[in-house]
Amino acid sequence: MSNRLNLMLHAGASAVVREQVEECATPDATDTWHPIAHKTLVNMLIDRLPDYNMEVVQEAHGLYKDGSRYFGMFQVAGSDGASESGDDFGLVFGLRNSHDKTFPAGLCLGSGVFVCDNLSFSAEIVIGRRHTRHIMRDLPNLVTMAVGKLVQARIDQKRRLDIYKETEITDTQAHDLIIQGMRTKAINTTRVPKVVEQWHNPNHPEFAEGKNVWRLLNGFTEVYKETSLTELPNRTTRLHGILDAACGLTTSDSMKSDLRSAFGDQATVA
Repeated sequence: MSNRLNLMLHAGASAVVREQVEECATPDATDTWHPIAHKTLVNMLIDRLPDYNMEVVQEAHGLYKDGSRYFGMFQVAGSDGASESGDDFGLVFGLRNSHDKTFPAGLCLGSGVFVCDNLSFSAEIVIGRRHTRHIMRDLPNLVTMAVGKLVQARIDQKRRLDIYKETEITDTQAHDLIIQGMRTKAINTTRVPKVVEQWHNPNHPEFAEGKNVWRLLNGFTEVYKETSLTELPNRTTRLHGILDAACGLTTSDSMKSDLRSAFGDQATVA
């Protein structure tokens, strides 16, 4: 049996079950805007996973603004129940959609740390820049391609986090990376002192054993528990860009290139 994460919805969301997501009304389409039902995205994602020998072992759903915005999280594992990532972290898909034009439908790849339930997303595929006229025609193929790319990306995710654990940094380097995080809006200015405190005195003793990028990642993500899930994908993908560069990794750039090649103008990667 796979380990289970506590898939917290963070700040601002109303936790709901999948049946409540399915009951959300979808606004009528206009000539230029065709919103997608939240349940349509959820069902398409779930239906595609068995094709890649994966299944959902845990899920959480949140609604914002009276149901006009949706964010779902799905911890996934191999169909035999084995973890897809490792003994200390699990693979998580994030799914988001809006009915108020605040953001397009999107899938994001993330990881959650079992010991503390910290969550971060390292890449996001936006399924269409807008909810366009032909999105329902194109959606099944887009979701299939997105899941395929994200499943492949789990290999990069495992490699990334292993390298984070192996890359030692000094206090000065950690402080510099935290400032970079502030400048790139991976963290709010007001939360910088909290990240610094987590670096020096982690809430969880497992992260105090060595001064490395893995420890710093979890310092950020511990503070991210105060962040709305609608903001989390953008913030954590920016953070991974900074930490990847500190480790000499180019995984994010290569994956972005592959995804843009596969999706063309119909999708973007955060």
